[in-house]
Amino acid sequence: MAFSSRSMPSGHLRQASFAGASAGMSLQARVHEKREELENLKQLRDLSAAVASQMEALEGKLSTLSDGTEAIATVMANWHNVLRAINMASTKLPRAPTETEDSSVALPQMLVRIPTEHAPTLQAQAEEAAAAAAALEEEDEAS
Repeated sequence: MAFSSRSMPSGHLRQASFAGASAGMSLQARVHEKREELENLKQLRDLSAAVASQMEALEGKLSTLSDGTEAIATVMANWHNVLRAINMASTKLPRAPTETEDSSVALPQMLVRIPTEHAPTLQAQAEEAAAAAAALEEEDEAS
Protein backbone atom coordinates (compact mmCIF):
# COMPACT_ATOMS: atom_id res chain seq x y z
CA MET A 1 0.00 0.00 0.00
CA ALA A 2 2.82 2.18 -0.60
CA PHE A 3 0.92 3.37 -3.54
CA SER A 4 -2.01 4.49 -1.42
CA SER A 5 0.26 6.32 0.99
CA ARG A 6 1.78 8.14 -1.92
CA SER A 7 -1.45 9.23 -3.46
CA MET A 8 -2.71 12.65 -2.54
CA PRO A 9 -5.99 13.13 -0.91
CA SER A 10 -8.70 14.50 -3.22
CA GLY A 11 -9.30 17.55 -0.99
CA HIS A 12 -5.75 18.70 -1.52
CA LEU A 13 -6.14 18.64 -5.33
CA ARG A 14 -9.22 20.80 -5.15
CA GLN A 15 -7.42 23.37 -3.03
CA ALA A 16 -4.51 23.47 -5.48
CA SER A 17 -6.75 23.98 -8.50
CA PHE A 18 -8.75 26.66 -6.67
CA ALA A 19 -5.55 28.42 -5.62
CA GLY A 20 -4.28 28.30 -9.22
CA ALA A 21 -7.57 29.68 -10.55
CA SER A 22 -7.66 32.45 -7.97
CA ALA A 23 -4.03 33.29 -8.72
CA GLY A 24 -4.91 33.47 -12.44
CA MET A 25 -7.89 35.73 -11.70
CA SER A 26 -5.73 37.84 -9.44
CA LEU A 27 -3.07 38.09 -12.14
CA GLN A 28 -5.71 38.94 -14.74
CA ALA A 29 -7.14 41.64 -12.46
CA ARG A 30 -3.66 43.11 -11.98
CA VAL A 31 -3.06 43.10 -15.74
CA HIS A 32 -6.41 44.86 -16.23
CA GLU A 33 -5.50 47.44 -13.56
CA LYS A 34 -2.10 48.01 -15.17
CA ARG A 35 -3.73 48.51 -18.60
CA GLU A 36 -6.09 51.09 -17.12
CA GLU A 37 -3.14 52.75 -15.43
CA LEU A 38 -1.28 52.78 -18.77
CA GLU A 39 -4.26 54.40 -20.50
CA ASN A 40 -4.48 57.01 -17.75
CA LEU A 41 -0.75 57.69 -18.07
CA LYS A 42 -1.12 58.11 -21.86
CA GLN A 43 -3.95 60.59 -21.30
CA LEU A 44 -1.84 62.42 -18.74
CA ARG A 45 1.07 62.56 -21.20
CA ASP A 46 -1.18 63.96 -23.97
CA LEU A 47 -2.74 66.53 -21.65
CA SER A 48 0.69 67.53 -20.35
CA ALA A 49 1.91 68.03 -23.93
CA ALA A 50 -1.15 70.21 -24.65
CA VAL A 51 -0.52 72.29 -21.54
CA ALA A 52 3.16 72.64 -22.48
CA SER A 53 2.28 73.89 -25.98
CA GLN A 54 -0.24 76.36 -24.54
CA MET A 55 2.40 77.60 -22.11
CA GLU A 56 4.85 78.11 -24.98
CA ALA A 57 2.22 80.09 -26.91
CA LEU A 58 1.53 82.14 -23.80
CA GLU A 59 5.25 82.79 -23.38
CA GLY A 60 5.40 84.12 -26.94
CA LYS A 61 2.43 86.40 -26.35
CA LEU A 62 3.90 87.67 -23.09
CA SER A 63 7.18 88.39 -24.85
CA THR A 64 5.33 90.44 -27.46
CA LEU A 65 3.42 92.23 -24.72
CA SER A 66 6.64 92.97 -22.88
CA ASP A 67 8.24 94.43 -26.02
CA GLY A 68 5.16 96.59 -26.63
CA THR A 69 5.21 97.78 -23.04
CA GLU A 70 8.86 98.80 -23.37
CA ALA A 71 8.06 100.74 -26.55
CA ILE A 72 5.19 102.54 -24.86
CA ALA A 73 7.39 103.35 -21.86
CA THR A 74 10.00 104.84 -24.20
CA VAL A 75 7.40 106.98 -25.96
CA MET A 76 5.94 108.15 -22.66
CA ALA A 77 9.41 109.03 -21.36
CA ASN A 78 10.07 111.08 -24.51
CA TRP A 79 6.82 113.05 -24.18
CA HIS A 80 8.19 114.82 -21.12
CA ASN A 81 11.20 115.97 -23.14
CA VAL A 82 9.03 117.02 -26.09
CA LEU A 83 6.70 119.06 -23.91
CA ARG A 84 9.63 120.63 -22.10
CA ALA A 85 11.23 121.60 -25.44
CA ILE A 86 7.95 123.11 -26.67
CA ASN A 87 7.61 125.06 -23.45
CA MET A 88 11.19 126.32 -23.66
CA ALA A 89 10.72 127.30 -27.31
CA SER A 90 7.47 129.10 -26.63
CA THR A 91 8.96 131.14 -23.77
CA LYS A 92 11.90 132.23 -25.96
CA LEU A 93 9.75 133.28 -28.93
CA PRO A 94 9.29 137.00 -29.29
CA ARG A 95 5.68 137.99 -29.22
CA ALA A 96 3.96 140.26 -31.71
CA PRO A 97 4.39 143.92 -30.82
CA THR A 98 1.39 145.77 -29.51
CA GLU A 99 0.34 149.16 -30.88
CA THR A 100 2.36 151.00 -28.25
CA GLU A 101 5.54 148.96 -28.82
CA ASP A 102 8.10 149.25 -31.58
CA SER A 103 7.27 147.02 -34.54
CA SER A 104 10.88 146.72 -35.70
CA VAL A 105 11.40 143.55 -33.60
CA ALA A 106 11.88 140.67 -36.00
CA LEU A 107 9.61 137.72 -35.47
CA PRO A 108 10.72 134.15 -36.22
CA GLN A 109 9.48 132.59 -39.42
CA MET A 110 6.38 130.50 -39.08
CA LEU A 111 6.65 126.78 -39.58
CA VAL A 112 3.82 125.45 -41.68
CA ARG A 113 3.43 121.90 -42.91
CA ILE A 114 2.25 121.68 -46.47
CA PRO A 115 1.32 118.38 -48.10
CA THR A 116 3.68 117.68 -50.98
CA GLU A 117 0.96 116.45 -53.31
CA HIS A 118 -0.31 120.04 -53.65
CA ALA A 119 3.16 121.59 -53.77
CA PRO A 120 3.17 122.82 -57.43
CA THR A 121 -0.22 124.55 -57.04
CA LEU A 122 0.75 126.08 -53.72
CA GLN A 123 4.12 127.21 -55.07
CA ALA A 124 2.39 128.99 -57.96
CA GLN A 125 0.00 130.68 -55.50
CA ALA A 126 2.91 131.72 -53.29
CA GLU A 127 4.75 133.22 -56.26
CA GLU A 128 1.61 135.16 -57.25
CA ALA A 129 1.21 136.43 -53.70
CA ALA A 130 4.87 137.45 -53.55
CA ALA A 131 4.54 139.27 -56.86
CA ALA A 132 1.41 141.05 -55.63
CA ALA A 133 3.15 142.02 -52.38
CA ALA A 134 6.14 143.35 -54.32
CA ALA A 135 3.81 145.37 -56.52
CA LEU A 136 2.08 146.84 -53.46
CA GLU A 137 5.42 147.77 -51.91
CA GLU A 138 6.50 149.51 -55.12
CA GLU A 139 3.23 151.47 -55.17
CA ASP A 140 3.70 152.46 -51.52
CA GLU A 141 7.27 153.60 -52.16
CA ALA A 142 6.16 155.51 -55.24
CA SER A 143 3.52 157.43 -53.41
